[in-house]
Amino acid sequence: MEVVKRANARDAARTPGDPRVIRLEVGQPATGAPATAVRAAAAALSAAAPMGYTEAFGLVSLRRRIGRHYRDTYAVTVEAERIAVSTGASGGFLLAFLAAFDPGDRVAMASPYYPPYANILHALGMRPVVLPCGPETRFQPTVAMLEALAETPDGLPDGLIVASPCNPAGTTLSAGELAALARFCHDNGVRLISDEIYHGLNWSEKPATAAAFSPSAVVINSFSKYWSMTGWRIGWLVLPDDLRAPVSRLKQNLFISAPHVSQVAAEAAFEAGDEIARTLAIYRRNRAHLLDALSAAGLDDVAPAQGAFYLYARTPDDSTRFCDRLLNDLSIAATPGIDFDPERGHRYVRFSFCGPEADMIEAAHRLRAGTMRGA
Repeated sequence: MEVVKRANARDAARTPGDPRVIRLEVGQPATGAPATAVRAAAAALSAAAPMGYTEAFGLVSLRRRIGRHYRDTYAVTVEAERIAVSTGASGGFLLAFLAAFDPGDRVAMASPYYPPYANILHALGMRPVVLPCGPETRFQPTVAMLEALAETPDGLPDGLIVASPCNPAGTTLSAGELAALARFCHDNGVRLISDEIYHGLNWSEKPATAAAFSPSAVVINSFSKYWSMTGWRIGWLVLPDDLRAPVSRLKQNLFISAPHVSQVAAEAAFEAGDEIARTLAIYRRNRAHLLDALSAAGLDDVAPAQGAFYLYARTPDDSTRFCDRLLNDLSIAATPGIDFDPERGHRYVRFSFCGPEADMIEAAHRLRAGTMRGA
């Protein structure tokens, strides 16, 4: 957010002839909600019936449509009764952590990680357990890491968060790797929380869902990324049977229900296949533009860009100073890795490529042609 603030200030202060800032610092799709979703929302808002509370778990029609998505995409049966529509993935994490863990419980996650994982756990009195991961495991956790924890005085954690594709590294777990982690967690009483909000943004192989491999895992997904609906604040959880009642009680008290109009729009978003395909084609081209430009600029140590819309690159010096120079000298905003890995992130920077293709082409041009003072 500090990078966003400084980039905004730089754009506001620029004079005629100064280049505008190219925004590669945040993971917010530039495309906006699919047209089918917008039309459905407009029709619902103009109808005589008010937009009111829904069932705590959400509209039955939306939950059934999500269940059909699992059948069509993963060949997995997920009953509507196991699906809870949430206020974005963020609301899903809060519900999942409160239902699955108690204060003092230990929850493991790979580092680098999405910062709110740890921040929400801390706020709830739970204890994050960071698993330092590097290029050798594509910045993903392994069963061997959990087995090593089992030999420590504290033993196995109470939970494990996995993200595939992950933020910030953009790497994925193969179906076999996810299955092995899911089996280990289920067999050893470790609650698996699978963050699948970047599913569909997969550039090398099809995604696999933890719902296919474990009856005790919690799956969290969202309409924010693949469907470009960040501001609609709509997501979902796939719950194991033992957490359905706890999540229902929590949801009724904390949120009542997800926004009715957003649920209507989300259901319609499933019908936007052609529009989504065009967006994915843009992301693929954006990815290629930046990968080529980063290599030309000497940043060729990049995590495998298997999914999501991020490139996680090793920097020649401190990442905060590097991002300062990118902004000051090339008018490119990027995020230093310390947001995602306080211990080792000072040598990494994250670039987001979900913006307009014209911006990615311009950023690539600046990276190839520009020089940074002090670089």
